[in-house]
Amino acid sequence: MADKSFPEARVFSPNTRFHALARRPGGVSRSQAIAGAQARIDEMQPEFGGWLNAEINALVEVVKCLKSGASEPAWIDRALFHSNQLRDVGTTMGFELVSYVANTLSMILDRIKAGADFNLASITCHMDALALVRQESYRHLRPDQVPELLNGLHQIAESVSIVPASGQK
Repeated sequence: MADKSFPEARVFSPNTRFHALARRPGGVSRSQAIAGAQARIDEMQPEFGGWLNAEINALVEVVKCLKSGASEPAWIDRALFHSNQLRDVGTTMGFELVSYVANTLSMILDRIKAGADFNLASITCHMDALALVRQESYRHLRPDQVPELLNGLHQIAESVSIVPASGQK
């Protein structure tokens, strides 16, 4: 039963600094802003290959340390940082497959950080996929063009359970 002692709720929009600046006269139109952003992306595109390689190589170094047993406790944070960088920037720069692989890798790393059993094979599989999709012949493919690869990676990511195999959390 509703309490009749309170009047109807009043809905109002907050007037933040951002809202005030957005309503100010001047500036550029949405289409101009999008065109400017696209021009900036096009300008950055030639340098992206080097950035992509550096991010993947940073992940490779983390995995090498894991394989050798010489990883530091903060390995997961380093791996997540680079994987999230790849996930967040890949599609913007036209590398959808890189974003997809990095996203499923990030899912695995997030689960490990939350307490799932460490599964080096799942990480290594994703590193192999990143090595594949960074090649020129795969770089610009759309995810729907390689469904077997993406379904396999998704199944691997889903198999990494948040509940440790020992049953303890």
